[in-house]
Amino acid sequence: MKDLKALHIMARPAVSAIRTATAIDIAVQLLSGPYSGMPVTDEQGQLVGVVTELDLLKAAEDGRDLANTVAEEIMSTRVVAAEVNTPVSELMRILTDNNIIRLPITDNGKLVGVVARCDVLGTLIDPEFVNSRAASLVRANP
Repeated sequence: MKDLKALHIMARPAVSAIRTATAIDIAVQLLSGPYSGMPVTDEQGQLVGVVTELDLLKAAEDGRDLANTVAEEIMSTRVVAAEVNTPVSELMRILTDNNIIRLPITDNGKLVGVVARCDVLGTLIDPEFVNSRAASLVRANP
């Protein structure tokens, strides 16, 4: 994995919500992008929680009005995250051990990016192999 670290493969800037964001606004954001969860930050950008699709579903199931429910009321504060200098091999372990799709990346606790499973998987693939394979398929099927 060529000594890659989280800072080399993370998506940035990270989309996040503040503690007072409404659940409905978070749901709209999740539905409009490739997200299954939204990191929640405080006023200084420190990671303080995560609201997932499941958190939103549970709130709705409990009869909560998503327009009047804020992130800090439903977010999980037990957040799995990694620092910017975490090696990709460790990111892989964190993602698989915790069965999570996207991992918030922090720099001294401040949210700076997100690494998804597909970002890590991309580091495992030799681009020459992919390009060579794709080229051979094109030649075989004109």
